[in-house]
Amino acid sequence: MMKGGLPTATTYYKKHKISKGETIAQSLKERFDYGQNPDKTEGGELISSYGCDHMTADAEFLLSKAKYKAATGREQRRDADVLCYQIRQSFKPGEITPEEANRIGYETAMRWTKGKYAFFVATHTDKAHIHNHIYYNSTSLDCTRKFRDFIGSGRAVRRLSDRICLENELSVITNPKLHSKGRFLHYGAWLGAERQSSYKEQLRLAINEALAKRPAEFDAFLRLMEASGYTVKHGRGGTISFLVPGQERATRLRASTLGDGYDPEDIKAVIAGERPLPEQPVPAPAAPRRVNLIVDIQERLRSGKGAAYARWAKVYNLKQMAAALQFMQEQNITEYDQLSAKAEDAVSRFHALTEQLRRTEADLSATSELMGAVVRYAKTRPIFDGYKAAKYSRKYLAEHEVELADYRAAKATMGELLGGEKLPKMAELKEKRRQLAARKKALYTEYRSAQEEMRQAVAVKANIDHLLGVTDGQHKKEQER
Repeated sequence: MMKGGLPTATTYYKKHKISKGETIAQSLKERFDYGQNPDKTEGGELISSYGCDHMTADAEFLLSKAKYKAATGREQRRDADVLCYQIRQSFKPGEITPEEANRIGYETAMRWTKGKYAFFVATHTDKAHIHNHIYYNSTSLDCTRKFRDFIGSGRAVRRLSDRICLENELSVITNPKLHSKGRFLHYGAWLGAERQSSYKEQLRLAINEALAKRPAEFDAFLRLMEASGYTVKHGRGGTISFLVPGQERATRLRASTLGDGYDPEDIKAVIAGERPLPEQPVPAPAAPRRVNLIVDIQERLRSGKGAAYARWAKVYNLKQMAAALQFMQEQNITEYDQLSAKAEDAVSRFHALTEQLRRTEADLSATSELMGAVVRYAKTRPIFDGYKAAKYSRKYLAEHEVELADYRAAKATMGELLGGEKLPKMAELKEKRRQLAARKKALYTEYRSAQEEMRQAVAVKANIDHLLGVTDGQHKKEQER
C-alpha cells in the first residue's frame, strides 16, 4: 500500500475510518455539492453507483454493518471498524471525457469488488486532470462478510487500473513514483501511529528480543517473556501459550501459528546455539492475474459459434493483448528478440528446476526407504541370530517365518540401495533426510514461481506472435495486393 499524489492513469488507495454521525463527504473533506439529478451534481461531477444511493451511502453502509452484526454475531471495536474504502484514479489531461472516465471508474470498481460490495464513483473535472473518487462499502451486499485489506493491495489495484486503461487505449505510467520523497511506504508505515502490529507480530518480536538476550535455558526464556509483559500459560501435553495485555485468547507457541522457527523445540535449539534466531515471516505479494491465450475467432465461428460469441471473443482478445502489453512494460521488454529470449529462458529454467526437483525427490525417497530397511533389519536381526544359533531348525523357522522373511527383505533392500557402499549411521541418515526435505521444499517454491513465469512468458509471446503474424519464428510473407 502506498501514499502519494495522483499520477496519470494509475491509482491511489486509502482506507478511511468514519466516526459515528459523520458522512462520507465530511470525513474525507470531499464536499460534494449534490444537485437534484442523481447522475450529475451542480459542481460538474458525474456520479454513478452500484448497490446504493450516493446521497445516502454513508447511512446505507452503516446499516449494512448493523445487519452484519445481527447475522454473524461479530463486531469490531468502534475505533477499529472501517466504514468504506476509497480508490482515486486519474487520467492524462485531454485524453478522456468525464463520461468515459466515470465509465472506466465504474468498471474498475466492479472488477475490484467483483460485484459483491456496494460502491459509487464520483468523477471530478475541477483539476487539469480528470479523476475519479471510488468509495466502496467494507461490508458485502449480503451482509455476511467484510473486505479485509491485505499487504500489496495498493499494487494490485494499480495493476487492475492500468490494465483497464490499456484495454481502453489510454496512457499509463510505466514507472510510477511510489512516494513523493522517493521512498516506498507500506501501508503500516503510512498509517504511522494509527496502525498497530498484530498480536502474532508483537509476540514474534518479543520472542526474538528474549532470545537475543541469550537465556541459559528454556525456563529462563519464559521468565524473560514474563518480564516483557506476557503471561505464560502451560496447557495439556506441555503446550505453552502467551497472552499479551488486552488480548482475549492466548497465542500458542508453535510453528503452525507463528511460522517456521517458533516451535518449542526450535526455541530450545536457539538457546543451545544449534540454530540462529527465527526470521520474521514475510507475507507473499498478491499473485498477478494470469495472461491467457487469445481466441482464434474465425476457427471458433467455423465450429458453429454464433455472433454473440464473436462479440465476446473480441473483447476477451483485447483484454489479453492489454495484459500482454502490461507484462512487457513491467519486464522492460521493448524488442521482439527480448521477448523471445525471455520465453526461452523461462522454459529452460522451469525444465532445469523440474529435473532438480525430480532428483531430490528420488534421493529423499531412497533415503527414507533405506532408513525403514535399517529399522526393520535391526528389529529382525536378533530373530535371525536365534535361527542361526538353532542351527537353522525347521521348527524355529516355522515359528518365526514372518520375522525371518522381513529380515531377508530388509537386508536385500539395504544391499540394493547401498550398492556396495558402507551403511551410514542412523543419525547421518536422519540429517540427510532433513536436508533433502528442506531442499525439496525450497525447490517447490522456485518450481511454482518458474512455472508461472514460464506460463506467462509463453502466453505473452504466443499472443504477440498472433498479433504480428509470426509463425514458427518467421514472419508471414506480406500478401500480394
